[in-house]
Amino acid sequence: MKSSLIGKLLVFVAVCSLSQLSFAQDATKTIAGILANMNHFASDAEKATLMAIAADEGNNRGVRAIATAVSNIQHAATAEDKEMMGRIMGADMASAPVKSIAGVVAEFNHMASAEAKATLASL
Repeated sequence: MKSSLIGKLLVFVAVCSLSQLSFAQDATKTIAGILANMNHFASDAEKATLMAIAADEGNNRGVRAIATAVSNIQHAATAEDKEMMGRIMGADMASAPVKSIAGVVAEFNHMASAEAKATLASL
């Protein structure tokens, strides 16, 4: 009986862990989609989505910082946000997709370049 309960508990923990990973992947895909289609700045609806991602403590700090930086873009990222993107790109713990998106944000100039759009589409 105890082993059955422990087994169920382990399955529950595994499912919860995978769902957190799925949410993080969804957040990066959402940010990538917004960034790929953005022209000069995010729409009000996109900003609301980005701010929800930034406020969700289930997302890691890098994803939350990127969401904030994208919502702040007015033709280009702010100097502070570019600095933060540099830190994310240099962080050992940041995933490759997060580093890629941070690089696109840092280089954003009115819109994502064709190369940046290809990078974002591959995420």
